[in-house]
Amino acid sequence: MNLDGAVAVITGGGTGIGAAVAESLARKGAAAVIVNYSRSADEARATVARIEELGCKAEAMAADVSDDAAVRRMAERVRAAHGRVDALVCNAGTTRWVPFPDLEGLTDEVWRQLMGVNLMGAFYCARAFAPDLRAARGAIVNVASIAGLQATGSSIAYGVSKAALLQLTRDLAVALAPEVRVNAVAPGIVATRWHIGRVGEQVFSEMAAKEELKAPLRRTAQPEHVAQMVTSLLESDLVTGETLIGDGGRHLGY
Repeated sequence: MNLDGAVAVITGGGTGIGAAVAESLARKGAAAVIVNYSRSADEARATVARIEELGCKAEAMAADVSDDAAVRRMAERVRAAHGRVDALVCNAGTTRWVPFPDLEGLTDEVWRQLMGVNLMGAFYCARAFAPDLRAARGAIVNVASIAGLQATGSSIAYGVSKAALLQLTRDLAVALAPEVRVNAVAPGIVATRWHIGRVGEQVFSEMAAKEELKAPLRRTAQPEHVAQMVTSLLESDLVTGETLIGDGGRHLGY
């Protein structure tokens, strides 16, 4: 896919990885980037302003991706405004911090929330935008996590939701072929507000330093690194159903 002139939709695009992807697509020459958000309205508008400074049309669009009707309304708005969609990046995600041994902490409400956003949100978006993506012979990239491949992360429910997202990626790659390619990225620890806000800058720095010692590349991922992975998959015309891990090689250790 040539991203020059493309129309892209990024869920959870106002902050962190989503914002970095949005700016990366703008720098690649995208014609328009739709920055979806649920709660981060101010951040989404700020991201839109930065994209517009790069000469790309941009719009902040509110929709809870776990609400199928809201997603379908968003798809209609994008369709009416731009007439096409070439790329869909399903980045919206959420978690609840529950220690693995605390099985009682994994309430039905926790499961519903995490599966609703992390898994069903990606499915609802893929389904709503499928006609547009098929017409454009476009591509989807789902933002998963290393927690979907290994027993790690903020909670069991989070890891399960990301593992399910990886399977959804493979299934959609078959279901939407041959017109649409579907891939996923699985980053490790990323220096975003999502991580740093949970533990504080000092604790995050200490945690990241320990993880870097176990990673061959001795680096902690920044949002821009994940954006690079996403754009690479969007541009890779013969790759579908794959998961690209980005953790500096940390997963190679035992």
